[in-house]
Amino acid sequence: MFKDRQQVSQVPEVNLVPMMDVLMSVLTFFIILAMTLTGQGIPNVDLPSVQDGTGEGGEGNTTEPEVKRLVVGLNAEGQILLNGEVIEEGQLAEKVEPFLAANPDGIVTLNADRTLDYQKVDLFLQELQEIGGDRVSLAIK
Repeated sequence: MFKDRQQVSQVPEVNLVPMMDVLMSVLTFFIILAMTLTGQGIPNVDLPSVQDGTGEGGEGNTTEPEVKRLVVGLNAEGQILLNGEVIEEGQLAEKVEPFLAANPDGIVTLNADRTLDYQKVDLFLQELQEIGGDRVSLAIK
């Protein structure tokens, strides 16, 4: 009669997997939070401070000088536009060079239609760079 009975006194088991999942989630949260808070600056770099829009001691320019821009357009048909007028490729250098000479800090901006083939835009941008050097940029939206 006693042989059929099983022992009831077994050691209770504790399932640690759910507790470990919670601990790992909390740890991950704090690691990500610490990375975002400390990644904002570069160590050992003391950045200058500016008060009232002037440099230290009240010196400096309070307004930035306005940069002159010459906007050259390239429409969907591949025509070159300058000041709203269609011009020929040969006239482009005649119009851009005097602007760059008169405005040493001036910038030439190319506004190209988005439907144009990128290769055509790239070739035209290269032509503009031959005229204006590093003062040519491509406008994007």
